Amino acid sequence: MAAHRGRRRLGVVVGVGAHRDGASMLHRSMSHLARYARRVSEATEAPEGEADGQELTIDELARRTGMTVRNIRAHQSRGLLPPPTVRGRTGWYGAEHVARIELIREMQGQGFNLEAIRRLVEAAPGSSEEPLRFLRAVAEPYVTEAPELLTAEDLATRWGTRDAALLAKAVKLGLLRPLGDGSFEDVTPRLTAAGRELAELGVPADVALELAARIRKHADGVARGYVRLFVDQVWKPFEEAGAPEERWPEVRDALERLRPLAAESLLSIFGVAMADASEAAFGREIERLRKRRR
Repeated sequence: MAAHRGRRRLGVVVGVGAHRDGASMLHRSMSHLARYARRVSEATEAPEGEADGQELTIDELARRTGMTVRNIRAHQSRGLLPPPTVRGRTGWYGAEHVARIELIREMQGQGFNLEAIRRLVEAAPGSSEEPLRFLRAVAEPYVTEAPELLTAEDLATRWGTRDAALLAKAVKLGLLRPLGDGSFEDVTPRLTAAGRELAELGVPADVALELAARIRKHADGVARGYVRLFVDQVWKPFEEAGAPEERWPEVRDALERLRPLAAESLLSIFGVAMADASEAAFGREIERLRKRRR
């Protein structure tokens, strides 16, 4: 059974669904904060080389960040980048624009779409870097695993089938990330390893995938519970206090501390639940077997 992520990872149960659900809830909580005052003015960029200090023309910004001028303008039109400082007919960009583009890339890498990023970025007040550091913490993966690139042939070998429906289901569940060139990214290799172990025990790939679907459903509920805990107990008091800038580090620290707490508590409870379920199930099976032998 191949695995993926979706920047959501079924492999670590607490992490699945947390980013998107978290982004949605945080957006609703942050919606009162100041939004950008205006869109980027149409300006003709200065010739290259006229930037002073940290000031950059759009062409220089493109070279500095590795993003095309077209994409920079598209991000501006979507409200993802603050407007440049316009003097005359020239738009000048600075360090905050470089940092914002880097943030957008990081969040995209964690599975956020541009609309979700726009909502979160617009909610960050003022020019302080602390709200952006908080957004980076939101975008961080709950567990880091080195991804593995797989071809359709690799998957067919592992699964023992070329069933297109099976592949589509794995993608839909967020277990595989299609890369657009016929290959796929497996970002939870440990889950894949578990799938191989199940295959060696004689469990068909479709049965293992169905189990993964049930785990995902429960994992989404657990993730929502932890995000709701953070929103209710940490974010809302911060919001009600007026979201003072000096408390952003405190809120970010609380989010970062929640990560290991969520994983450790879930694994601990799962151990107890697995022991209870095994005892109950095998107790019944052994009793049934004993009765047959009478």
